[in-house]
Amino acid sequence: MPPSVTYKFIIIGSSGVGKSAILKRLIDDEFSNDSQSTIGVEYSTTTFDIEDQQVKLQIWDTAGQERFRSISKSYFRNAAGVILVFDITDRKTFDEVNIWLNDVHKLCSEDASILLVGNKSDLSDERAVTLAEAEQFSQQHQTTYLETSAKTGSNVRDAFVTVATALYRTGVKPAPPIKMNELPTPRTSGCNC
Repeated sequence: MPPSVTYKFIIIGSSGVGKSAILKRLIDDEFSNDSQSTIGVEYSTTTFDIEDQQVKLQIWDTAGQERFRSISKSYFRNAAGVILVFDITDRKTFDEVNIWLNDVHKLCSEDASILLVGNKSDLSDERAVTLAEAEQFSQQHQTTYLETSAKTGSNVRDAFVTVATALYRTGVKPAPPIKMNELPTPRTSGCNC
């Protein structure tokens, strides 16, 4: 049975928060301690059954490093689902969430569903951001909050299902199909170095 609807998702957040590890856990149910930073973007798809309908997610894993931000931003357009990740053991990544939210509000669909994800819940004894603080921030910014662990798999699937279900229930229009030959191409500076 073909999917009844397809949504474009982006996974965003600062470098090192575990965005690629979350996606690897979702798609392959695997975890690697020695994963490398994403350069540019990576693309995956998966399908969920939501309320007796197949919903396909086109998931773009964006680089968190500042030098790739301009490339990553081009993938925000038409995103219906946003997984905004920070590391609960790294205060700086939480402090940078506002920057990412500003980009989402400027560049994503107006009715995008945003899930704030505190990753690395398996390291809660090293927590730098309290659960109460993250939940309060999430409420103030009208997002949903969930903690995950890419390492153990805790709540990883739930994160995507939560956003996909919210989109499906509210009747958000899916993004137009993405054709690989229509992907944005990174701009170059013209430098031949």
